Amino acid sequence: NASLLGILQHPDGTVLKQLQPPPRGPREQEFYNKVYDSDCCDSILLELREYLPKYFGVWSPPTAPNDTYLKLEDVTRKFNKPCIMDVKIGQKSYDPYASAEKIQQQVSKYPLMEEIGFLVLGMRVYHVSSDSYETQNQHYGRSLTKETVKDGISKFFHSGYCLRKDVVAASIQKVEKILEWFEGQTQLNFYASSLLFVYEGSCQATTVRLSDVTLAEKRRVPKGLLSGGDVLEYNNNIHVINSTENGKIEASVSKGLSKFYALHKKACSKRHHSQLSLKVENSEQDNVWKSSTCITQEHLNGNVLPQLEKVFYHMPAETKESANVEVRMIDFAHVFPSNTKDEGYIYGLKNLITVLQNILDN
Repeated sequence: NASLLGILQHPDGTVLKQLQPPPRGPREQEFYNKVYDSDCCDSILLELREYLPKYFGVWSPPTAPNDTYLKLEDVTRKFNKPCIMDVKIGQKSYDPYASAEKIQQQVSKYPLMEEIGFLVLGMRVYHVSSDSYETQNQHYGRSLTKETVKDGISKFFHSGYCLRKDVVAASIQKVEKILEWFEGQTQLNFYASSLLFVYEGSCQATTVRLSDVTLAEKRRVPKGLLSGGDVLEYNNNIHVINSTENGKIEASVSKGLSKFYALHKKACSKRHHSQLSLKVENSEQDNVWKSSTCITQEHLNGNVLPQLEKVFYHMPAETKESANVEVRMIDFAHVFPSNTKDEGYIYGLKNLITVLQNILDN
């Protein structure tokens, strides 16, 4: 299927995104070139870089010099178990130059776009309890209505144990920064562009002995490369398939990247967030709780809570820091020069913030 784009995950920390056919591909390339021009001194564009993946120019395989790929930062790379959500933003997902047919096609895909201002294109959530990913494709997002969109999005922030309110709060802050940028610029309008949300799904173990409040960190054994033929779809135009070994990556490239190959990055040599596994000294027996940043009342009998508070009070500062969350703008095949604020995108961002705030407050 020509409309599906191969995304290759490279060991150097970049991804390769195949350029779409004209005019979309060249337009996206031109957008990145403009924003990342080394001579750029436009403060609006310089600030915009903070909200995009880093751009490293274009790349072509030696065996297929006419195939062009954008070389972009892999925003998921620093995470051990990345949870990923792709949300298309704006009230219109067709650009000002779209034909009547194209408009009809886009509107019929999700008639609520105008009213809601965003559409979940897909998500992949790591569930701590089952040590597995749950994946939702584009049909999931299109099934969401005004009434169900809040619950539909909150699924992304649920670890299987609990709602990661820390991640929701951090996400709101990041989206608000992007909204501020949009409120201050009148030179670009974005259609059918997305926000990519990524957060750490795994909880590394830190053992807490409540009797003496000592913290000993346990490092997980690196899993190395995962093999297998898992297909992950988190965007209508991205498929990722695990490749088995480092060495195969060049072979994959040579075979032509219209097929979808990816290298599952090594899990080692990364700083991971800590999970607390709470070991409570008890005269009758040792009770052990595993917790993913949410120790709820029902997990604990009352007399343990004061001790727990003591532990959290003495936590090192870095474990209290806000959740490690990335929110980046992606997909720029329909970005156009403008002389007005991008009201459709702003509407979508504001509505998304409202939904996230409702998830947080509930």
